Amino acid sequence: MIESGTMLKNRYRIEERIGSGGMAEVYKAMDTSLNRYVAIKMLRSEYSSDATFVKKFKGEAQSAAGLSHPNIVSVYDFGEENGTQFIVMELVEGITLKNYIEMKGKLDIKEALNISVQIAMGLSAAHDKRIIHRDIKPQNIIMSRDGNVKVTDLGIAKMADSTTITTTAAGTVQYISPEQARGGYSDEKSDIYSLGITMYEMVTGDVPFQGETNVAVALLHIQSEMVPPREIEPSIPVSFEKIILKCTQKKPDYRYASARDLIADLRKVLSHPDGEYVVMPKKVAPSGSTVIMNDDEVESVKAGIERDDKEVISSSGAGAD
Repeated sequence: MIESGTMLKNRYRIEERIGSGGMAEVYKAMDTSLNRYVAIKMLRSEYSSDATFVKKFKGEAQSAAGLSHPNIVSVYDFGEENGTQFIVMELVEGITLKNYIEMKGKLDIKEALNISVQIAMGLSAAHDKRIIHRDIKPQNIIMSRDGNVKVTDLGIAKMADSTTITTTAAGTVQYISPEQARGGYSDEKSDIYSLGITMYEMVTGDVPFQGETNVAVALLHIQSEMVPPREIEPSIPVSFEKIILKCTQKKPDYRYASARDLIADLRKVLSHPDGEYVVMPKKVAPSGSTVIMNDDEVESVKAGIERDDKEVISSSGAGAD
């Protein structure tokens, strides 16, 4: 833990710790050069001492710094202090979408749509720059006091490659795409899947898949159908349900081709809640068909996630990832 008053790069004065997780700690700090508050995320020593990890982290921090969008938390700077790597980000006063859902139980449709559009707009801007988040979840969405919705942790998520679970609290697996759960290739459509799970939680108050272990939940994402959201909350417009189900198809090719296409459908829901404009993939059950995995595939998922569980358990805290 960094003490209050510590200076980084002779510029950033640490004020207080505001978050802690398995991979990093987050501090509120004063940028004395520009006289503004910022958030500083400092990697834990076990990550800062890994040269490959640091190289990827720095590269993705620089990529994220090139993004400027009202629905993305800005990255301002990257540095090192006494062997510890850190990034300097926009400080957003507010709460996470996860906290907001917990406070309200579930969101009304208009609000959920507004939040979904803003998240998708942030993702669209990132995808246009060839940056994939790979860890979209309500914990990584900040609801600012002025009503803006901002996506955070862009660079860190991509830096983690196909093993995002290792850099986050166990809850991440509840939003992971089937291809990520398998440890395979992930792209823009993986972000769309995770946003679909996030939308599901916003309108129903809960995630579709739960289990006693990360392995159990990951296998559900790969193998099982979710309960359609209107079976839980009948007031959800038919069109909004179809959007959520399309986002969460097991096969990436059956999802929206881009966040931009998703935004177009989301914006139609308020004016045409029962419209037939959401094009579902042919010959596929709306919620995605059950997938049967062979024993080798199941063991591969178990091995990867059990390894990640150990790494998460060995680290303390939550919420900074």
